[in-house]
Amino acid sequence: MKHATTSRKSSSEGVRREKRLIANAPAKVKDPDCPYDPNDAKAIADFWQSGIVVRGGSIAGVRAALAQKRKPGQRGLGQRPAKIAINIRLSPEVLNAFKSTGAGWQTRVDGALKDWLKRHEAA
Repeated sequence: MKHATTSRKSSSEGVRREKRLIANAPAKVKDPDCPYDPNDAKAIADFWQSGIVVRGGSIAGVRAALAQKRKPGQRGLGQRPAKIAINIRLSPEVLNAFKSTGAGWQTRVDGALKDWLKRHEAA
């Protein structure tokens, strides 16, 4: 039994579907997770200007390109994080108060402790 071939009709339907999708696309894009304004051509160009191009795409090639772009004293890949992970016991009301402020609550706890250190001299 011979298999049916893809007809021109189905490919032209795909083209029509793509044109319909493009026509119905919003005039402005709203993306709060985007690191730049996707509606501003200058912001897009500025963001991608800082990118690097690696031919071949190997991990070693990407690391080498990033190392060349890195400024003196700037942290690179594979270095220890600036903060140290620990376990700490907090009262439920303190923990709930910080967690209720949403994502980033651990950073806010760190900031509150830093503020406390500024106001109190080391013994």
